[in-house]
Amino acid sequence: MKNYKNTTTPLKILVLIFILFNFTANAQDKSESNNFVEYKGKVIDAETEAILPSAHLRIKNSNISTITNNEGEFSLKVPSSQLDAVVTITLLGYKSKSIHLNYFDKNFTVLTLSSESEQLSAVEVFTAIDAKKVVKQTLENKGDNYLNEPTLLTAFYRESIQQRNKHVSLSEAVVNIEKQPYNSNREDRVSLYKARKSSDYTNLDTLAVKLKGGPFGPLYVDIMKYPDFLFYKSTLEGFVFNFDDPTKLDGRYLYVINFKEINTNEPWYFGKLYIDAKSLTLVKADYSLNVDNRKAAQKMFVKKKPGSAKVFPIETSYQIDYTENNGKWYYSYSNAYMKFVVNWKNKLFNSRYDFNSEMIVTNRKPYEENWKSNNKLIRPSIVMVDDVSGFYDMNFWGENNIIEPNETIQEAIEKIQEKIQ
Repeated sequence: MKNYKNTTTPLKILVLIFILFNFTANAQDKSESNNFVEYKGKVIDAETEAILPSAHLRIKNSNISTITNNEGEFSLKVPSSQLDAVVTITLLGYKSKSIHLNYFDKNFTVLTLSSESEQLSAVEVFTAIDAKKVVKQTLENKGDNYLNEPTLLTAFYRESIQQRNKHVSLSEAVVNIEKQPYNSNREDRVSLYKARKSSDYTNLDTLAVKLKGGPFGPLYVDIMKYPDFLFYKSTLEGFVFNFDDPTKLDGRYLYVINFKEINTNEPWYFGKLYIDAKSLTLVKADYSLNVDNRKAAQKMFVKKKPGSAKVFPIETSYQIDYTENNGKWYYSYSNAYMKFVVNWKNKLFNSRYDFNSEMIVTNRKPYEENWKSNNKLIRPSIVMVDDVSGFYDMNFWGENNIIEPNETIQEAIEKIQEKIQ
């Protein structure tokens, strides 16, 4: 059987370095003018009151947006000049809702979304009968359906490394992205606007863990811009596709297509694609890499490790969301998650690490010719804990929108603040 596997794929998404080193954090102060209002809250299911992660909040008639964290909470910063605005909340499988900012409590607001009660039948939605052809046409449509000119994006990036429910490394940044056209082979370029980090390896059996790639990790999850990272050479011949039950997002009918790699001798991809049934545009994807083949998975992900340790992933997952503006779709949010095991020689118990890397686009503006000369670009090989210095006060982000920290990350930040003080 012909092997369609692109063995370099996961390396470009997330690469880990397991090495020994000492780290000392530096603290700095930074002030910011408060020409914005910050709204915090939570999005829940209107009927069950279940928390709703990954709900997108966008200011209408602007490019400002954010997303709820895995506890359903959000932080939305709105310029003082745009307080007479309407916020739209969208989530897959739920009815979209638009709410004026006057409704929001400046302390904390609970927003509810109602699930789509309408049953979507295959007769209503599916005019296509070949799932593979739908995916192929979707990939071919990227020049028409997605951004076709360079665009400048502002995004918030966060990466965290956790062991035994304790955060041992936390890096955050506001980044500027020169997003290249989707029909171009040019890769996106990134510069750091603001960044902070802290690491505490004092209780980690002398093993320090670093994540290579920084913001490029979640950026490469954009499979419409970088399809070869998932579908090798976009041939699709190495995959099987089949339709799942359809769904809706923001009033759009979506095909839901399951996919799975045929060759399962090495780590293999599987997941779901959510494709707009009318325009054949990918609006969301959730997928994973099966890493049961530990030896092959280690070669893919681990760049450097101690000789006395066996290091391998046991779980991976990826998510990409797109959003539409004026008839064109663009990258909105992505997440890459991995769980790793470290087995030491002559030790009874192993160590387990959780790695999470995510990025949300919070603003967008037209391309500027002098952008590159005014921004210091970072490389895809960046290691945030090496190349970013210090952890700042809680007002560090100023007017920049961020992903609201979940409870464990917030606890880690508060501990860092205590050490700084």
